[in-house]
Amino acid sequence: MKISFSRPRIAAISTTIPEKIISLQDQADIFYNGNLKQVARITKSIGLNFRHISDDLTTTLDLCLNSAREIIAKFKDIKIDGLICVTQTPDFLMPNNSHILHGLLNFDTECVCLDINQGCSGYVYGLFTAFMMIENGFNNVLLCVGDTISKVVNPTDSNVAPLFGDAGSATLITSGSSEKSYFSLHSDGKGWENLVIPNSAFKTNPNFTKADPNSKYLYMDGAEVFNFSISRETEAINEILDFANIKMDDIDNLFFHQANAYIISNIARRVNIPLNKAPSDTTGKYGNTSSASIPLAICDKASELSGKNRNIILSGFGVGLSWATAYLKLDSASFISEPLILIKGDKNDKN
Repeated sequence: MKISFSRPRIAAISTTIPEKIISLQDQADIFYNGNLKQVARITKSIGLNFRHISDDLTTTLDLCLNSAREIIAKFKDIKIDGLICVTQTPDFLMPNNSHILHGLLNFDTECVCLDINQGCSGYVYGLFTAFMMIENGFNNVLLCVGDTISKVVNPTDSNVAPLFGDAGSATLITSGSSEKSYFSLHSDGKGWENLVIPNSAFKTNPNFTKADPNSKYLYMDGAEVFNFSISRETEAINEILDFANIKMDDIDNLFFHQANAYIISNIARRVNIPLNKAPSDTTGKYGNTSSASIPLAICDKASELSGKNRNIILSGFGVGLSWATAYLKLDSASFISEPLILIKGDKNDKN
């Protein structure tokens, strides 16, 4: 699917991370038998180092709420007529996060609430949905995207646990853009078993060929996901450049889903973009934060982006399997906040 929009623009982005930090070195005994040289090699090659982890009481909703409140405080007079939440780790199966957030933020009863169950491509999927709403008459849509994947990984699994951190975000999309934006979205459901939490909902007696059907933890086929990411993302970037009729030299920044530094550097090399335009260092600071990784990468560069017009590409890829890419402009008026930290005590204050 390829589609362009003429009305929407990103007016603000805010992200929130939990207070607790875990370093790979601190967990060397758990994952690598205390081999610090192996830890150093992994940090150098893959970019893993620190990650922020939520405690038992802090949820994705808490992190997104914190970011949403910062944006609402900044844009006091704005009326939100659409609220979208993208997460795979909601507070409940029922009701959904968007309606809970609606009540906590005291939005008008005419505000439309939607939830999207999507992972690493979820931010671009959420933007696509918000842009469609603005294009068709909505004025202000708040997009809340985040995950607490640390809650669904086996804490002793060295293939998965060191990768994932937690984060939430809020993005305000409004009307009034003077620039067109372009999106391409793709799916390949045949690869769904490569990223799955088998025993996580209502499927009984599943017949998985890869994952343990009785496991409650995230399973990832690392080799398959790597191959998928490299091949599909290379195609996706070239596709969006062709669709928008632009050249790579026109791009100021390319924000990939922050899977790990090794994957991003490989993709960047294949599409011939300088690594300084495609940051990958956020995985070393925050871990792979799933659907929140793209807005977190943007906010991590807030001081470089604020007050400037920037031509950017956003591209997410992962669970589903799915991949989604957008070319748009961050204008100089857009509010981009450095990542907030949800400190102890904030998480219980939902009033």
